[in-house]
Amino acid sequence: MMPVGVPAGSTPQGSGWLPHGFRLSSHSHSDGQLVYAAAGAFATTTEYGTWVAPANRVTWTPPGFQHSHRFYGRTDARILAIPADECGDLTDRPCVYAVSPLLREGILALTGRGTKSAGADRRLRAVVIDELGEIPEQSLHLPEPRDDRLRAVTDLLHADPGRSTTLAELGRAAGASERTLSRLFHTDLGMSFHRWRTILRIHHALIRLTDGDSVTDTAITCGWSNPSAFIEAFTAVVGQTPGRYQAELRDRAE
Repeated sequence: MMPVGVPAGSTPQGSGWLPHGFRLSSHSHSDGQLVYAAAGAFATTTEYGTWVAPANRVTWTPPGFQHSHRFYGRTDARILAIPADECGDLTDRPCVYAVSPLLREGILALTGRGTKSAGADRRLRAVVIDELGEIPEQSLHLPEPRDDRLRAVTDLLHADPGRSTTLAELGRAAGASERTLSRLFHTDLGMSFHRWRTILRIHHALIRLTDGDSVTDTAITCGWSNPSAFIEAFTAVVGQTPGRYQAELRDRAE
């Protein structure tokens, strides 16, 4: 098992099964860090927002960034340290990358319990870094606002992502007009209100699906009027249907 505590400044590496709801509070490392759920799912949060990473994504945190993790479902967590002198080809902002079969096997090998030489580890890390690709995945990124009025609205949505409240109704609760909030979503978060709420709902849907909820129950709980609309939105953001996502979770758990 990897250590539960995270000493200040150190960069842990290893693997372990973590229970649903397990948290690693905000901390930073002198090296970069990849976190991958071989089974289960987790969220990584930084000042730039939150990324939920199902079993086909890996989160990247560059050296020095404050970040925290929360794990959902029983998670086979894999944490891989990337030494600071090997981070030059990776983006200098936290992000999430899609996981190819080769990338998955490289992370599993580097975080496993087998004994390898330092040279072998470095060569395998080079393969992992090459496999990450040049363009990070942004579809599962949920940015968080800095404006207090916008934060009041997003807090309401975080508390109940399935609520069908309009932006005008949310604005009345937050003390801002619909027009002002619409502008703030674009200028502060870089996306529309509808897009932000869709990604928020997808985050919650991934967690519920990981916990074993049905596609229909997940769709209704997370705010979609019917399963077909949910499947379409989920597939557009995650890149696979909810049913296929759950099937892969079962396969990996076995």
